[in-house]
Amino acid sequence: MARASAGARLHFGFCNLSLSHERLYGALGLGLAEPRVVVDAEPAGRVSVEAADGGDAPATDSAVRDDVSGYARTAVDLLGVDGARVAVRESLPRHAGLGSGTQLAAATLAAIAVAHGEEPRVRERAPALGRGGRSGVGVATFEAGGVVLDAGHPTARFTTDRPADGEWTVPPVAARHDVPDDWRFLLVRPDADPGRNGNAEDDAMRTAIERAEPGLADRIGGIVTRRALPAVATGNAERFGAAVAEIGRLNGAWYADEQGGVYRPPVGDVVASLSASASVFGAGQSSWGPTVYGVTDAANADAAAAAGERALDEAGVAGSVAVVRAAEGGARLTD
Repeated sequence: MARASAGARLHFGFCNLSLSHERLYGALGLGLAEPRVVVDAEPAGRVSVEAADGGDAPATDSAVRDDVSGYARTAVDLLGVDGARVAVRESLPRHAGLGSGTQLAAATLAAIAVAHGEEPRVRERAPALGRGGRSGVGVATFEAGGVVLDAGHPTARFTTDRPADGEWTVPPVAARHDVPDDWRFLLVRPDADPGRNGNAEDDAMRTAIERAEPGLADRIGGIVTRRALPAVATGNAERFGAAVAEIGRLNGAWYADEQGGVYRPPVGDVVASLSASASVFGAGQSSWGPTVYGVTDAANADAAAAAGERALDEAGVAGSVAVVRAAEGGARLTD
């Protein structure tokens, strides 16, 4: 039995959505130690996906099993093997801003590959699984964890229609840094509708790109290169938190018409409350949400968790709060 286990990821935003610049997208994000996706696989004559007895409830959800079934069939074709018996032991909340699709696809491919004694080659094969088309953060954190900036795509390749699966390459990693051991990340997940995905996400991104103000990209680029990356390289969590919060806010200006504001409701209220807490060095919306992240450290972890609970109360919504570490390296593959 082979196993692939990978942590969630945070997506702080893109460097550019304007067609006026040479490169499009260019995402900044970070790998988390938890929550995790865990997929087991063993060789079989055909593809089957089993419910995980005693596993987390999301892992036994029919939508998750349907996703895994599709990923597994594609993986078997890519690897040239007969089949696999797959079981999802843990999974991430779907469309919550934590990278559930890419991590589940990559883990399914990797588990089946290892079970058959093959190299997963996740970066090469992710496009055929429908992953890594815009952001390369999910694939990069699956590979090695850390804070990742990907290089985006040449703007000349942009088309209004979504390319077919496999007709792109995952953006290369432009910069990567390990995360200091004492940094922590607050995750506040309001009980809210899932974030944009599928055709709705494609339509929203296309509209945002057609309207994107190029000046925002210039501002974001300066924050990434002069504030965010130096902050993680020097281990300054306070400066890193302030930088990624500003990157997220500026990204939200691109999406305001699509999501009803700089942050999607009720995320804005949660971010505002967290931003007022001295224990949270910066807060924002991960991808399309509804997950809200906060940057903190080990000394402030308990106070940050209390700030998260308070933020949900002030926003008038239920939800969950956790404080987690960054991932130590990429996915864990065992046989």
